[in-house]
Amino acid sequence: SLWMRVIDKYYADNPPLRDLLLLHSRLVADKALAIVDAHPELGADRGFTEEASMLHDIGIFLTDAEPIHCYGKYHYLCHGYLGAELLLKEGLPRHALVAERHTGTGLTLKQILERNLPVPHREMVPVSVEEKIICFADKFFSKTHPEEEKTVEQAEQSLVKFGQEGVLVFRHWCQVFL
Repeated sequence: SLWMRVIDKYYADNPPLRDLLLLHSRLVADKALAIVDAHPELGADRGFTEEASMLHDIGIFLTDAEPIHCYGKYHYLCHGYLGAELLLKEGLPRHALVAERHTGTGLTLKQILERNLPVPHREMVPVSVEEKIICFADKFFSKTHPEEEKTVEQAEQSLVKFGQEGVLVFRHWCQVFL
């Protein structure tokens, strides 16, 4: 498959991280696809949702997060835009946007500037329905406890550090997607 080819290209030399990435991404994909199937009125592209879910975290190997086998030099927060750069190189611009925009409930330019976040100064907020669904599904799974699905309350709690705006976006998504 398309996503397997891309993952194999960047993760062949780190089997533990590859396994973790595949497990996490599969769980996110399955949750995202369940939302797509439960809400035909949203008109989401099912095939694209699966592919982009499987590739949303492609950039993690470039970051410094030793507990999850990442030995790169960048701050973990950078994995979205770094993954987007890789996916653009692979000729996957729509998938790249999902990668770039999935941190928290998305990072606004205002948040990036106010908090001096180590990412490029631009809006990184989900726009398309698929971007929003994948971003939402991702909030229910961490890579430190990969197989445990968070409750809505736990997922919301994980967003508090990004600010109240993100919590409000998440609550709105709960009404639309659940």
